[in-house]
Amino acid sequence: MSAFTATGTILDKIMAHKAEEIAAAKSRRPVRELQAQLVDVAHPRDFIGALRRDTVALIAEVKKASPSKGVFVENFDPVDIATTYFQNGAAAISVLTDEQFFQGHLDYLTQVKQVVGLPVLRKEFVIDAYQVTEARVAGADAVLLIVACLSDAQLADLQAQIVALGMAALIEVHDEAEMERALALQSRLIGVNNRNLHNFHVDLQTTIRLAALCPPEITLVGESGIHQIADIETLAHAGVHAILVGESLILADDRAAKVRELSGVVR
Repeated sequence: MSAFTATGTILDKIMAHKAEEIAAAKSRRPVRELQAQLVDVAHPRDFIGALRRDTVALIAEVKKASPSKGVFVENFDPVDIATTYFQNGAAAISVLTDEQFFQGHLDYLTQVKQVVGLPVLRKEFVIDAYQVTEARVAGADAVLLIVACLSDAQLADLQAQIVALGMAALIEVHDEAEMERALALQSRLIGVNNRNLHNFHVDLQTTIRLAALCPPEITLVGESGIHQIADIETLAHAGVHAILVGESLILADDRAAKVRELSGVVR
């Protein structure tokens, strides 16, 4: 069974289920069979390159539900949502692929990748190399790694595999200790999640505080709690290169207008 680091948060429940999912997936499609499919996959798009621009780059998220807030969109069409993002200025797309807690699916990522000309992130709870290979076969250009759930050895191994397959590893941190661990990995792409995993409180000051520890050559992403231009301007002033936004876009009355609004802030 795949290992993970206990956090004392909802992540533990998610990760325990994820370990069972991975074991079942390996039974259905063994590692060797999965790896054989890599030869048929198109070369990955440059995820980090897409985020280095004069404006704060928007990573727009395709997200149906969350465990804390339930279903956001009843008639969920990931391709339609991603197309709206693509046509209105998003720099990259994030697709939630967790089925049990977020009602996502890996097939959504493949469908999205086929219709948008942007790099695509697999937003997932990754604890096993199998998921990395799975992501590349599905068409992912980047994969999320959550520092809180992984040992230093796991982080290093998973990041190395992601990079070896031509993808970018988005290393997600929540506090100073996790940022130091991410920096020790010599990561090129770090995301700061403004949501406290213990109480779900969101505070943009988390990104501002941790950005001060991050060298400018690292591409820095602000995650969670970003709703309006003022939020982005605050993060841009702290040195953030990109933002990852899901809920604000998904729940917007006019998604296209919201994407345009959140993707035009000058750095």
